[in-house]
Amino acid sequence: MNISEIKSQLPESVGNTEHCSRVLDYVDQFRKTVEKAKQPGFTIEDWSGFASLVDTENFERVGHHCEVMRWDEYIGFVTQFATELKWEGTFRRVQERGNVVYLELTEYASVGDHTQIANTMTVYRFNASGKIDHLTVYIQQAPEQ
Repeated sequence: MNISEIKSQLPESVGNTEHCSRVLDYVDQFRKTVEKAKQPGFTIEDWSGFASLVDTENFERVGHHCEVMRWDEYIGFVTQFATELKWEGTFRRVQERGNVVYLELTEYASVGDHTQIANTMTVYRFNASGKIDHLTVYIQQAPEQ
């Protein structure tokens, strides 16, 4: 996923501005950190690139099973995910309305020879300081065979 190319194609005339750019930066940082997680010496501190994009004190993530995580829980969750799985996201579309960004990806998560493919939409909410304070994740995928 070439984030620079995607950003250059966002039409500002339909409401895509700074928040969309920050969400794409977030996804790019996520991708890079997931790749780094496979290297020796990886720690939770390696997610620090996200801290500049997130209101870590007030952050809340609501997952596809309606589970709620605060920042520390979320970082623990993605650390386990990143160290165990290979992840790739294919951009589908992004839209911004006010302080909310809707991002659609096709996500590929692999362990060994098994790959799960899911269409996802993540809703990112920004606070008055321009930091992400809430994520809601929606997932569409075929049942396990």
